[in-house]
Amino acid sequence: MTGSVTLISESPEDPYSHGRAASVVLDRHGLVTGWSERARILVGYSAEEVLGHRAVELLVDRADQGLVLAASAACVRQRGWFGVVPVRARDGRRLGFGIRVRQVTRAEGLREWYLVAAPAEEVVQWEIDRSVLEGLFRRSPIGLSVHDPELNILRINRAIARLGGVSTEQARGHRIGDFLIRADAETVDMGLREVLRTGTPMIFTEQPCRVPGAPGKERYVSVSAFRMEDSAGRVLGVTQLVEDVTDGHRARRRLALLTEAGATIGTTLDVQTTAQELVQAAVPGLADCVSVDLLEAISRGEEPVADGGVGPVRRTAYRTVTPETEHLLFPVGTVNSFPKESPQARCLATGRPVLEPFIDITDTVTAPGHEVPEAAHAVHSLMVVPLTARGLVLGFVSLWRSRLPEPFEEDDLTLAGELASRAAVSLDNARRFTQQHRAALALQRRLLPRELPAHPAVVVAHRYMPAGGATGVGGDWFDVIPLSGARVALVVGDVVGHGINAAATMGRLRTAVHTLADLDLEPDEVLSHLDDLVTRLAGEQEEDIEGTPGEQVVGATCLYAVYDPVTRHCAVARAGHPPPAVVTPEGEVSITDLPAGPPLGLGGLPFEAAELTLAEGSVLALYTNGLLDVAQQDMEAGLSKLCATLAGPGRPVEEMAQAVVDELLPARPTDDVALLLAQTLTLAPELVATWELAAEPTAPSRARHLTAEQLAVWGLADMAFSTELIVSELVTNAYRYAGGPVTLRLIHHQRLICEVSDPSSTSPHLRRARSTDEGGRGLLLVAQLTARWGTRHTREGKTVWTEQTLPPLLGGPGPETLL
Repeated sequence: MTGSVTLISESPEDPYSHGRAASVVLDRHGLVTGWSERARILVGYSAEEVLGHRAVELLVDRADQGLVLAASAACVRQRGWFGVVPVRARDGRRLGFGIRVRQVTRAEGLREWYLVAAPAEEVVQWEIDRSVLEGLFRRSPIGLSVHDPELNILRINRAIARLGGVSTEQARGHRIGDFLIRADAETVDMGLREVLRTGTPMIFTEQPCRVPGAPGKERYVSVSAFRMEDSAGRVLGVTQLVEDVTDGHRARRRLALLTEAGATIGTTLDVQTTAQELVQAAVPGLADCVSVDLLEAISRGEEPVADGGVGPVRRTAYRTVTPETEHLLFPVGTVNSFPKESPQARCLATGRPVLEPFIDITDTVTAPGHEVPEAAHAVHSLMVVPLTARGLVLGFVSLWRSRLPEPFEEDDLTLAGELASRAAVSLDNARRFTQQHRAALALQRRLLPRELPAHPAVVVAHRYMPAGGATGVGGDWFDVIPLSGARVALVVGDVVGHGINAAATMGRLRTAVHTLADLDLEPDEVLSHLDDLVTRLAGEQEEDIEGTPGEQVVGATCLYAVYDPVTRHCAVARAGHPPPAVVTPEGEVSITDLPAGPPLGLGGLPFEAAELTLAEGSVLALYTNGLLDVAQQDMEAGLSKLCATLAGPGRPVEEMAQAVVDELLPARPTDDVALLLAQTLTLAPELVATWELAAEPTAPSRARHLTAEQLAVWGLADMAFSTELIVSELVTNAYRYAGGPVTLRLIHHQRLICEVSDPSSTSPHLRRARSTDEGGRGLLLVAQLTARWGTRHTREGKTVWTEQTLPPLLGGPGPETLL
């Protein structure tokens, strides 16, 4: 015989295979006529011991012979038999064997029985395995397909037939690509070829599985695959198990979307940013286009209407995956009123979500006056979900679908509702923050000076930066307060802490400083009174409704300086505040050596003032410690950097202030910062006239004469009559009640100032004179003739001063300013 013969190897797991089963031949009388080597191994009898003997007598116990004879009778009737029978081994053990019997007819007409036997436990296991395999193809809910090495389908089970929409017979001989869209088929083929090439199984690989009849219908399957080999190791093909996991895939995707949304929505306390984060989270994972519309009050931080209503809404954010339709959407910032029957209006009115599986985009999304392009008509499904927080509707989210042909479902609505709920809480927090922040900023704007008054004593520049940038609220403050005698008070303070509590405390202290400044007290006396005030504030702390101390800021530092442009003297006192820097007209900078003084609120400790003499054109730099960034560097390093920045001659104070901010401050300082630069001016000697008068009866007459002459020199003769009356009354009071020399000083700048000083500390005061009184009307007359008048105390006594408004054509240089 020529040619080659291909032997098909038996499965090594088959218990009836040639290498594993025992072979026995019986004649028609039950005598053993054939006995294989495997039979000897399994039972223990050699061929010589069994040949010619009756099998039932030699190999079966007497107790089991009835069972075996009944099986023999059935075999004869059926001409074959399969079952399990007990067999006695040579050593007496009782063994169970699974036996297959078939009749064999020889050429001479003799009939024999051919038995193939294997241990019963191996046969049972083999049958179980065969039953499992059969169940996989007929009853398993998991898809199963068997492919040859060319990936042609050899067999599929019923589950995968249902998945592909074909019968098991139709699939045989076809390829995966015949039943899936091309992109998904290529993915499957690539995975199976890799399994065939490497032999490495594919385990639970998730991939899309869409059929040509519904290419837009989303479906995902989990695929496991292994290579098939025969007992000789030759590759027979590949088997894959397929399970539809579309629902699980969607659930995981929704969970991932919610997880990501939880991390990305509400990162700031800004309404518009939060709305933008919402649309970023929803597109394209849930919808192809999403817009957020909020009630107008929300963007302003106001409380929304409690009953919902269908009032106008403001487009706050949107995002779309179809750029060709983007220009059709209402722009951000547009205020719209949706038709009463529209899904948006219904959602806003009821506070309940609206699902419209099929819609016309032209009725719900586009701005009026625009032609809808063909691409826009792909939009086919809509959800509108309310944004609800604390039981109040803030607005709504509109979600459209266009690229995926499947309409929105209830599960999508649930997911959108969860997203909207999370976003609504963040939006409401942002709204409430906006409301509180605007209130705090409004409070601070009213507490801090908007514009510092022009003053003949100084030219000022200032900068204020609360912690957190320009939008923050802080407790630092500064002030320029006009005083009597053309003097000016320069104030910088720092309340411990930040926010609205610090701002409120700052407002109280600033008001107190203004009140004390009106009393014309010395700087150290002003700080002493402020110290008492802060101590009282600490004592006024009240418990909140939970019974714990309420948050109130009471610790503070302050620097108070008074500059006199006539004498060029500057009196300065500080309470725990950084010392001022002085820049000379030549550009040299020094830090003044002042007594530190304790911070305000410690109580009982004294403050000390120091006197400086400043050349005209000097710059006094007052600041809070936030400018030195003491958290990042020591005080000395900060002061050195400040001095270096301020150094240099002939620089405008505005330029100097900006240079300090640019050089010393980050974009968002960690502490409140206040900076006040004051360039000193002096009054020309010819604008000041001073005389010392003896305390005698002729003093008023001499004062009137000197005043008239000086007013004539200044070109203010028209004011002589009223001014002489004022001077006469003040000098008369001084020599009558004070004793000692009397000093008269006239100052001509934006107003005409008259000052009468004496060594007495008793202040004059107005009183109502009766008709029979001979005196008591002088100060009343003074008050009627002047714009302002008052008394300031000095270490040598007191000074009574008045201010008169100059005639418009005779006024001093600069605009008229009410001091």
